[in-house]
Amino acid sequence: MNFSSEQPKIIVVGSSSIDLVLETEKVPCANETVIAYNSESYFGGKGANQAVGAARLGASVYFIGCVGMDPLGQQIMRNMVGENVNVGFVFETDQEATGTAYVTTSEGNAAIVVVPAANNYLSIEHVEAADKYFHTADLVLVQLEVPMKVIEYTIKKAKKYGKKVGLYASPAQRLSDEVLNNVDFIIAKSGELHIIFGEDQREEILKKYFNKVFVRDDINSTIYFDGTEMKYCRNDKDRTVHKMGMGDAFTSGFAVALCHGNSIEECVKFGNEVSARVSAKKGSQTGLPRVSDFI
Repeated sequence: MNFSSEQPKIIVVGSSSIDLVLETEKVPCANETVIAYNSESYFGGKGANQAVGAARLGASVYFIGCVGMDPLGQQIMRNMVGENVNVGFVFETDQEATGTAYVTTSEGNAAIVVVPAANNYLSIEHVEAADKYFHTADLVLVQLEVPMKVIEYTIKKAKKYGKKVGLYASPAQRLSDEVLNNVDFIIAKSGELHIIFGEDQREEILKKYFNKVFVRDDINSTIYFDGTEMKYCRNDKDRTVHKMGMGDAFTSGFAVALCHGNSIEECVKFGNEVSARVSAKKGSQTGLPRVSDFI
């Protein structure tokens, strides 16, 4: 992994939330009550995770999102400012509360319920208001925790200005051919290919979108097709302790590496390393590494 002398400029359009994590002896089944032996709250939301991840890795990051006019929204804003993320285009709505997520976790397994709330109020107009930043960006990152019309508009705007676009296709939903064809890379979970692409033949999907679709699983393994052969990258699974935020960490690492002009193989390796490091600590953002950890 090489770091160039230029500071990458990355725009992240997406979600932010406060995550309440409950640690239990087991993840409850339907109609079952369990006791949590610990509860903690963390900063989260796939968009915010990626913004903080890229900023810690030395990128100049602008975040476009929406929070509620409440204390949780203010906490998110202060956290992002403290992480050197530009929040000039994080909008506030009085129509909904700030987004939250409720996570029940046990021995590496988790059940997650996301309440998008204010994230659903992110609009095309909000993205358009930040138009001047798209002119100078190197790359734009999106996920699927905000309205799809906003994602589609963001992708069109980025391509209009000739910018690279990365998509973490989570939470999984069917993607249109227009989205699939216009993004430069897609991160997907191995068990969700049938939802995203309408089929689950992994090798066929990877060969069709070579060097573009990167499929990940819960043991920090990434597979893709480089045009000639299937490539696998896996970090030591013993380091995979806390799985929250690993996909976002991989995405931010991959994106920053790509902006520095590294090969696809190096981008995948770096994304995996960033993902492995975040899994060492609780919370989606807590363990995100800094550029000083690598240079």
